[in-house]
Amino acid sequence: MEDSIEVILQDYDRVLPKAGSNRPHHVLSACLGTLFTGLYGVWSLFVVPGFRKVPWSLKVPYLPSSKDQTLNIMKLLEGRTGRLADLGSGDGRVVLAASSAGFQSTGFEINSFLVAYARSKAHWTGVPSGQATFVQKDFWNTNLSTYNNVTAFLAPGVMEVLGEKLLKELPDDARVIACRFPFPNWPQQSSVGSGLDQTFAYDISSVRSHLRKVPNSVS
Repeated sequence: MEDSIEVILQDYDRVLPKAGSNRPHHVLSACLGTLFTGLYGVWSLFVVPGFRKVPWSLKVPYLPSSKDQTLNIMKLLEGRTGRLADLGSGDGRVVLAASSAGFQSTGFEINSFLVAYARSKAHWTGVPSGQATFVQKDFWNTNLSTYNNVTAFLAPGVMEVLGEKLLKELPDDARVIACRFPFPNWPQQSSVGSGLDQTFAYDISSVRSHLRKVPNSVS
């Protein structure tokens, strides 16, 4: 979300006249103000619902995965099967991609608007309800032990806490995929992409084995 805000601010700075300019700008300022107010209203529909249910330290604004990120996730899941949980599933693109690859996929999302949108998208694309499920539920308060594949595109500030949760709950054969922000102190099994689209894969058995050798680590 910070990336999106920076782009908006850069565009805003280019469009507005610089201080001291003689060009008329009152109408332009009013139009831009109306535009940004409208954009904020639409943005808040997708970001705000459900936030009050999550502790402040664990809140992560909605930012959809890019096409390249989604493709990278699927590359890192090649050869795997079973149940997949997407943590903070947003508009459902990762869940739908995984279900098309044969995974029984569940998207956890606290935003009611995004859950409704994802369900509608799944319906209109003909995805069986048993193959792709979207639940309005806080994954922080959900036991994820029945999933052997987990994907997450969250924020760097929550990755350590998420890592502790996953180590406590996931089975040994589970694989975890993290988009853009890696887990601190976890050894990567592999990664694909670069920059903002870089995606990381971790095998829980390898992570546990590594952390057992590290003093004062959670495993």
